[in-house]
Amino acid sequence: MRQFLKYVLATIVGLLLFSFVSFLLLVGIGAAFSSSDSKSNVSANSVLKIDLDEPVEERSSENPFSDIGPFSQQGDALGLVEIKRSLKAAKDDDNIKGIYLKVESPVAGWASLEEIRNALIDFKQSKKFVYAYAEGMTEKGYYLASIADKIYLNPAGDLEWNGLNAELSFFKGTLDKLEIKPEIFKVGDFKSAVEPFIRDDMSEPNRLQVTSFLNSINNHMLVGIAQSRNLRVDSLNRYADNLTIQRPEDALRTKMITNVGYEDEVQSLIRKELKLDEKKKINYVSLSKYDKSEKDDTEGSGSNRIAVIIASGDIHSGKSEDNSIGSETIAAEIRKARLDDKVKAIVLRVNSGGGSALASDVMYREVELAKKTKPVIGSMSDYAASGGYYMLMGCNKIVAQPNTITGSIGVFGMMFNTQDFFKDKLGVTYDRVKTNTNADFPTATHEMTPFQKQTIQRGVERVYAQFTGKAAAGRKLPIDSLRAIAGGRVWTGSQGKAIGLVDQLGGLDEAIKLAAQSAKLKDGDYKLKYQPFKKPFFEQLMSSISGDDETRMQAQLGDLAPYVKYLKKLKTMEGIQMRMPFELDIR
Repeated sequence: MRQFLKYVLATIVGLLLFSFVSFLLLVGIGAAFSSSDSKSNVSANSVLKIDLDEPVEERSSENPFSDIGPFSQQGDALGLVEIKRSLKAAKDDDNIKGIYLKVESPVAGWASLEEIRNALIDFKQSKKFVYAYAEGMTEKGYYLASIADKIYLNPAGDLEWNGLNAELSFFKGTLDKLEIKPEIFKVGDFKSAVEPFIRDDMSEPNRLQVTSFLNSINNHMLVGIAQSRNLRVDSLNRYADNLTIQRPEDALRTKMITNVGYEDEVQSLIRKELKLDEKKKINYVSLSKYDKSEKDDTEGSGSNRIAVIIASGDIHSGKSEDNSIGSETIAAEIRKARLDDKVKAIVLRVNSGGGSALASDVMYREVELAKKTKPVIGSMSDYAASGGYYMLMGCNKIVAQPNTITGSIGVFGMMFNTQDFFKDKLGVTYDRVKTNTNADFPTATHEMTPFQKQTIQRGVERVYAQFTGKAAAGRKLPIDSLRAIAGGRVWTGSQGKAIGLVDQLGGLDEAIKLAAQSAKLKDGDYKLKYQPFKKPFFEQLMSSISGDDETRMQAQLGDLAPYVKYLKKLKTMEGIQMRMPFELDIR
């Protein structure tokens, strides 16, 4: 009887779960179809509300159930493409009267912020208002807010204004305690991706390069803020050096903000702009809701196409996953665009600090084949360094933001000798039988011979020669000139343009315009075709239910999450690698 009741109960629970999931599927499908023209339904006298304190990716990763109970979040995770598209549409939308900007601590790279900031500046040409409010702002938040007509800071809040800081983590001490010995093979004094495993601080070459590109990013930020707020760069530097901005009143006194006030005061100001009674509710439209109608992966008109291929994340062989670049996927997308007669030009958009040398070369080959038939323009996002640069160096032209991180033309290989760790810490030992002298090569369970180490080093040097040779050919530079700026050194986009690694400064829009010009296409004579296509609805559903791995890791581990992420990344660092400094946190 007890067994019978158990089966009955299990059946009832199963039916309930099936009914619940079926209901969600129906709601999700209905929502997907019903939102096909939501932008035309934006009410008159609306305000576009922008909150960028969530991660900004290259493309949106839409949650089909963002408005439904247990699967709801703050909204759909928007990508840079969608943010800019919404701002461009809002500029000419008579129903949108202005923007309410909430940017406290944006989770985005500096180049992404640059594109959003420029889109906001373009929006202001409409003469519509842009008001910003924050309880507290980091430098990144303030860089965006600085373009606003009014900047409100909460009376109990703060503005972080003390300069930029780049911090790296080092694990040598951990490895020493575990008796794990890293075996490093590299080319270039500046190839510092291996330093966290063999040092407990930065080498002098690494310190030199980080100081150089950090100051370049900082100076670009200061110039932009000075122009927007009618301030002097030397004054902004002095405020940072002296920690002048301690209270909201300090920010007001130095004219970095326009008002010290609460959010209800900003709301009153917006009501005044909209000519609303104080009791009337402001009709805010979020970026995600405003962009709902843009479901297609094409933009524009005309029979011609410009393929915009977006590659973001670590580089590896195989198929792309969320936040990673799989050479098989991206190579196939480039090939598809090359063979499509409707596609007249290709824009390859890269946001990557590198990864597998082999995978990078596979994608480089497809770029070389594509540019024989049509223009291929490279567009750099926050990062296009090491393997990320390798992907682009064959393009006809390369476009980067002034604060893009690029270069890092260098190669390394890394293995870990775990013999003492297993023996002394776990009591595990290994023995072997071989048919040939080097049958156990390479290995992590015992010390390699000098000959074996030399073999790996020669392989690294061979790949470096290939990297620099192809980069010199692609950039039309003498090999000696290219190697003088290589060695693994990291540069900003501004610095890269000065030394020949980059052709033009700008964002994705500028790269698209350059592609159209190169293909002799006029405005209105082409559509943009974004590739790869977004995930199908049911894939999005399963992702929404299971959740993003990094988001769950952050929620569960808090401050320990970055270190676990490092360890997970070690598993992908097989073979010869092209990576920029391991993990760089600029804030």
